[in-house]
Amino acid sequence: MAQNGLASRLYNGEAGLNIVGRRKLWFGVAGALILVAILSFALRGFSLGIEFAGGNSFQVPASVGTLDDAEREVNSALAVENTGVEVATTQKVGGPGGDSYELRTPQLTVEQANAVKAQIAEDLNINVNEISSNQVSEAWGSQVTERAVLGLVIFIALVMVYLILRFEWRMAVAAVSSLFMNLVLTAGIYSLVGFEVTPSTIIGFLTILGFALYDVVVVFDKVQENTRGITANNNMTYGGAANLAVNQSLMRSLNTSVVALLPVGGLLFIGAGLLGAGTLKDLGLVLFVGMAVAFLTSILVATPLLALLKNYDPRIQAHNKRVLARRGASGRGEPTGNVAPTPVDGDAADVIDPDSAALAGAAPKVGSRPTGKRPTGARGGRPGSGGNRPGGAKRR
Repeated sequence: MAQNGLASRLYNGEAGLNIVGRRKLWFGVAGALILVAILSFALRGFSLGIEFAGGNSFQVPASVGTLDDAEREVNSALAVENTGVEVATTQKVGGPGGDSYELRTPQLTVEQANAVKAQIAEDLNINVNEISSNQVSEAWGSQVTERAVLGLVIFIALVMVYLILRFEWRMAVAAVSSLFMNLVLTAGIYSLVGFEVTPSTIIGFLTILGFALYDVVVVFDKVQENTRGITANNNMTYGGAANLAVNQSLMRSLNTSVVALLPVGGLLFIGAGLLGAGTLKDLGLVLFVGMAVAFLTSILVATPLLALLKNYDPRIQAHNKRVLARRGASGRGEPTGNVAPTPVDGDAADVIDPDSAALAGAAPKVGSRPTGKRPTGARGGRPGSGGNRPGGAKRR
């Protein structure tokens, strides 16, 4: 019983999941999610960190108490100085001199920052020199964004060239589309949930592109293997071969994603959650979300999109028609040779009507003998010859 379970069939590539055939469903879901993400960008925007929005940061020794205690005292100092702002984010950071708490606020003037720093030192009963303050301009965040966009453009260009040389242009288009969707959905999650965007987040965004590309290339390599010389036989459509490749590589992709997510999860939940390292949180969060989304897009978007693009190729269209005609003839009991069983796929409905293909395939070729049964009494001899000749009689 266990040998026939879903896990066993997944490992053997025999699950028969109709992923490519249901591409309209996946594309519909993907389109809806992208629309939600775009609406979130327009209506909610992003929660920008101090590096992008500009602001001030104050670092106090962790010996003053808990992080909540430090936040409460800093807010009190901000209120005393009538700054009109409060602490935006807090995190625990480590350093050569020991652990400290970093508390970030919106933009303050130099006079306000110095007054708040002195008030914090007085409230916490520590020396003012033990508190460090920094002012960050939003221009620095803009420079980081520009460099990130430039890096993204260069990365996409190199990926396109590599995929065209390694596979073909349709696979390159499908892979890059999957990468863009991965970025949009990950950014949409950040916008909807309100996760803070920092330079570490931007670095994480660029990092997940490499993982997403690897996942797509693994599947496409199997697709290329299954579809090599596919037009030379009439047993399987391109969509069927691509769907088989997805089933065969599904467990590998899943294992790769799980193995990659485990250390990232440890980085996020242990490093950031238990140890309070805020930088690890910014980096680990985007990696965890992006890698999870990359697994789904590489399976549910990249390969179905590739099959859709290939179906516009005249050679593949003609091949799919032959396969459908062969299946139609086989379903009517007509001799078609050995027809290998094929996995479930949805190419047929998207390329040509199955009934029309079957009728077209049933038409005999010019000069071919009829394949149906002959009327009773008509075996051998000419019409009116009385059926079979007497035993031993030979035609002169």
